Amino acid sequence: MEYVRLGATGLKVSRICLGMMSYGDPASREWALPEAGAEPFVRLAADAGINFFDTADVYSTGVSEEITGRLLKKTFAHRDDYVLATKVRGSMGPGPNDQGLSRKHILAGIDASLRRLGVDHVDLYQIHRWDYETPIEETMEVLHDVVRAGKARYIGASSMFAWQLAKAQTVAERHGWTRFVAMQNHYNLVYREEEREMMPLCLDQGVGVIPWSPLARGLLTGSRTRDGQRHTTRASSDAFGDSLYREDDFDVVDQVRSVADGRGLPPAQIALAWLLHQPGVTAPIVGATKLNHLEDAIASVDVPLSPDEIKLLEQPYQPHPISGHS
Repeated sequence: MEYVRLGATGLKVSRICLGMMSYGDPASREWALPEAGAEPFVRLAADAGINFFDTADVYSTGVSEEITGRLLKKTFAHRDDYVLATKVRGSMGPGPNDQGLSRKHILAGIDASLRRLGVDHVDLYQIHRWDYETPIEETMEVLHDVVRAGKARYIGASSMFAWQLAKAQTVAERHGWTRFVAMQNHYNLVYREEEREMMPLCLDQGVGVIPWSPLARGLLTGSRTRDGQRHTTRASSDAFGDSLYREDDFDVVDQVRSVADGRGLPPAQIALAWLLHQPGVTAPIVGATKLNHLEDAIASVDVPLSPDEIKLLEQPYQPHPISGHS
């Protein structure tokens, strides 16, 4: 496994991050694995040298955090052996203050997440998209307070417009508050709109990029077909995924398969290797419900791509409407 700095920080993370959304309550997500099913994935990740794990309070309404905390404690000898990330913003209850990025919700949210995770701090505390109802000054100040209190080592953001990230960083810098060090955005071979503004901004500002859905919810590995077939449980019940991608994306999928066949490798390894070759990308966040999915992700770190192969993979791409920022 390779390790790199997260953006401009001194924090070293593995080039693959294991996304823990796949592990939680099957009653809330039919494809989610309970704790016993999740344990082999965390152990395989640790054995391969992965030290970076990402979850969120809203995944299975806290169950993912509980599973994540218990399994990391069982798998690693020391708390400092792994890098733990979680997120806040989504609805955690019926009340009007059970969501959002207000001071009230963030302070309640970090304490609740730490209780579920069974730790006294997280390494990366991320806002789960932009909150249009809360002034960014309020959000950045309370995140700074969370860091000063020792409850988070760093803070990060997720899908938003580049101007929003720039505004948040400027507000923090103006007041001497903690700045975001990571951007968890929607970026893969069939959705590359982040290359317009977000990726250059992150490169310029030293913000590490940790893309979600690096395999386009399985599209790049064949979970969906051009004629409408669905080959996985998640693909069969993923209305959000249906809204993200369209028919001409299968031209990219075909190209990935062509390059993969030429190399004698699974398409997942090629698609992830492409991401790992992109400037500014620290670690794709990979979700896995089959062990071979995680094995492919681990193997992708050692897959070199030639300039000609990268050109072939990128050639069929068609621009998309901006998504994932609401």
